[in-house]
Amino acid sequence: MKQIHFVLQGKGGVGKSFVASLLAQYLKSTGNEVHCYDTDPVNQTFSRYKKLKVEIVKILTEHKSIDVSKFDALIEDLLEKDGVAVIDNGAATFVPLMSYIRESGVIELLKESGVDVVVHVPLQAGQGIKDTVQGLLEVLGTLQTNVVVWLNHYWGRIELNNSPVFEQSNVYKENSDRITAVIELENYNPDTFGKDIQEMTTAHLTFDEVQQSAQFKLMPKQRLKRVQREVFDQLAQKTFFEQIMENPNGVKS
Repeated sequence: MKQIHFVLQGKGGVGKSFVASLLAQYLKSTGNEVHCYDTDPVNQTFSRYKKLKVEIVKILTEHKSIDVSKFDALIEDLLEKDGVAVIDNGAATFVPLMSYIRESGVIELLKESGVDVVVHVPLQAGQGIKDTVQGLLEVLGTLQTNVVVWLNHYWGRIELNNSPVFEQSNVYKENSDRITAVIELENYNPDTFGKDIQEMTTAHLTFDEVQQSAQFKLMPKQRLKRVQREVFDQLAQKTFFEQIMENPNGVKS
């Protein structure tokens, strides 16, 4: 295993599964063998993307704690496989999973095994901004590894410290040595792009499936192709993987 990508956020309904699906599709497009997992005990949205062949892993016990045997088995399984992995984690598992990862030294074990670990944290505008920023700060304060921030503008532009530029916010300035990259999901016109994205995600389709589907007409296909290009270009242009390889501990030099 070359890389393991965790999608983490303590607040639900902020686009974690969407981010996981985008990331998995991008990784596949670059020729990687991608292994996808869904550990959300409540809403297993990621697993509904049939094209991505997502495996469901139930890591939460009935007592709301991490099932150590299940999570340990997942880590061992990952270490035996080639390629890269994308793991979508639910809001319900955020606190216990963060605690377990910190206490058990999972990140350190993976790094010692030659695996690059990346944590992706989506932020949401509006009422969700405070909670999602808090989730980001918890990740930054707990896990010593690469962190990629996804600005999900779907519900409106994200502004911090009265600035629409995330890199000018206190959150970024105080943690710039830990944040590997910032990816933006635009606030598209809800009547065109927004509607197309919603239809695609509701059907749990990949971009490639949309292009082959009779459910989508020519213009929606073209708009979604543009969305795909804009997201994938960001991942490529920001030298995403080069930064990860150069900074395996998640700290910029």
